[in-house]
Amino acid sequence: MIFMRKALTIAGSDSGGGAGIEADLKTFASFGVHGLVAITSVTAQNTREVRAIYDISPDVVAKQIEAVADDIGVDAAKTGMLSNAEIIKAVAKTVEKYGFPLVVDPVMIAKSGAPLLREDAVEALIEYILPIATLVTPNIPEAEKLSGIEIKCREDAKRAAKIIVKELGAGAVIVKGGHLKGHEAIDVLYYNGKFREYRAPFVKGCTHGTGCSFSAAITANLAKGKSLEEAIGKAKEFITMGIYYGIKIGHGHCPVNQNAWRDIPAEKWRIYEELMILGETLTKLNDAYLLYALPAPYTRSEKDICVLRRGEIKFGAPEELASVLMDRMRKEPDIRSALFVKGDVRFGKSPRDILKSLGII
Repeated sequence: MIFMRKALTIAGSDSGGGAGIEADLKTFASFGVHGLVAITSVTAQNTREVRAIYDISPDVVAKQIEAVADDIGVDAAKTGMLSNAEIIKAVAKTVEKYGFPLVVDPVMIAKSGAPLLREDAVEALIEYILPIATLVTPNIPEAEKLSGIEIKCREDAKRAAKIIVKELGAGAVIVKGGHLKGHEAIDVLYYNGKFREYRAPFVKGCTHGTGCSFSAAITANLAKGKSLEEAIGKAKEFITMGIYYGIKIGHGHCPVNQNAWRDIPAEKWRIYEELMILGETLTKLNDAYLLYALPAPYTRSEKDICVLRRGEIKFGAPEELASVLMDRMRKEPDIRSALFVKGDVRFGKSPRDILKSLGII
């Protein structure tokens, strides 16, 4: 039997596929972890708004957790949208029975601004969920709500994190720094009485589902047996990439691209294999450059284009040649390859298309 780790998301459903359990399952899959689900609420949602919310009964939420835990097993779990106090109590009582690591994303407000946690449920979250949390992952507004202090800088974030652990009983907390302006996105972890910062360049891109995807990435890595600090480090890399390569859909806050983490390495390897096969064939063309780009959503610069020349294969095409191919890709996204021979340039969907058109293969 092939062994696979299992991660559970206890959260709401986003009909737009950008956040909630949809984002969590994509994230689990990107890390090679089997995703399990306990749906707490169904939302009618898109990139601009939440139109309706229907809460699942607390008993059914609990039974979903029990069903997968009893049969399949859970290596780590996360919570997202818990919506009301009764669901929170049911989740806390059920999770305590199994004792798996629990990452708590204290979802309170959707990216569109719609409330996802009722005001009277905040106290229930603090009383029942935080004390059983392995890690809590609030953004700045959520950390302010939980800790009761205003956060204007990293030192404030550290004070809030300490309150959530020391006074509210969480095992650890990472206060996400995306709302604090700067050249870097700096998250502050408080764990085992020590602070640690996780830094990444502040990238512009799509941000719908960032909190869900970040906490899901931590959960997936905990399920795979990584330490808490390792899991957070991987999740930080993952979410930075997901924002940068976000999916430009809808007319509001476009969603994070969870697939980038898996797609880019896979595509690079496929390109390398293809060019290895064609390497000897290209020697028939004197001093030619054969370029092969990552799929259009992932080609942002010359670093994303592989070049084969004189038997050598490497990512990082000459800038002047890469710009010619990228200009063509903007008009025709399916075009990914270019052959540059002295006095001539040919374009195609793949290197094979070009070489076939020349009668070389």
